Amino acid sequence: MSQPAFIDQTLFTGLAQKAAEAPRLRHHHNFHEMADPCHRLAVGLQPSTYIAPHRHLSDDKAETLLVLKGRLGLLLFDETGMLTSTRVLEAGGECMGVDLPPGVYHGLVVLEANCIMFECKAGPYRQLVEGEHAPWAPREGDAGVAQYQAWMLAQFD
Repeated sequence: MSQPAFIDQTLFTGLAQKAAEAPRLRHHHNFHEMADPCHRLAVGLQPSTYIAPHRHLSDDKAETLLVLKGRLGLLLFDETGMLTSTRVLEAGGECMGVDLPPGVYHGLVVLEANCIMFECKAGPYRQLVEGEHAPWAPREGDAGVAQYQAWMLAQFD
């Protein structure tokens, strides 16, 4: 039998530090085993991490995101890449999270250092497949990421 895993300030501090040291400026703490049918994780996020617009097409890949510490900017897009909505997700704020149905293009920007987000979606994990990457946005590591990410951030000025 496994032990309870507490979602506390000790976890937050460790995740923020690991995210700051990671090349991608984010770090995951899984509460699940990879084969579990429900994936639950806390994610430490630092400014400048790039979470490219994407979607999950499988009917079982609805995704719930809750901000536990800090502020994130959520961007929603239509099929053509037109921005349809933005929302600030803030721990303790008016809107702390979102439940995204499958098929919705979304991206995130970090608006405050040391953010912690809780994510829940169906397992098992699989990388994005063709049709899930936003064709209008650069993928992580591509030329143009800095310019596109600056545009994403500017939507929250």
